[in-house]
Amino acid sequence: MDEKIIQACKKQQRDAQRKLYEHMAPKLYYLCKRYLKKEEEIEEVLADSFYIIFTKIDQLKEIYAFEAWARKITVNQCLLQLKKNLNFNLYLEDVAYSDQPLAEEITDLEEEDLLNLVQYLPEGCKTIFSLFVIEGYSHKEIAIQLQISEGTSKSQLNAAKSKLKELVTTYYYQKAK
Repeated sequence: MDEKIIQACKKQQRDAQRKLYEHMAPKLYYLCKRYLKKEEEIEEVLADSFYIIFTKIDQLKEIYAFEAWARKITVNQCLLQLKKNLNFNLYLEDVAYSDQPLAEEITDLEEEDLLNLVQYLPEGCKTIFSLFVIEGYSHKEIAIQLQISEGTSKSQLNAAKSKLKELVTTYYYQKAK
């Protein structure tokens, strides 16, 4: 993000805020979509995230870290929304565990394909998988954010990985044959 735009946003200049919004909205929307399913929730979280970004941008010390800072705000807003409706200690019984390795003869699974399959995971598993694998949070950080135990975070991640292996095998490798 251009330093001049961020500096102008710190001075609450509407034109700069519009430019920043236009640049960041698609990225943050996609981020929200990774955690939330309902369009109205995504839009609400996105609006709340931009409100926080614009009202607290003067607290940003390192301008080069703006995008990471904006992503963290948005992830936190998504988690607040999820905590309203989701118990992360549930959903584990819905997941069949499997230690079978993925078929090795097919190696052209793209990142986009995998991210699309992540959307089919149960909500708790999907959230923890996204936080741990994609966002890089530790189990301890996830546990604090979601007010769950580290063990629950680890269990949900293992369940997500098992379910994802099953989905990849079922939906991707079956089509490739």
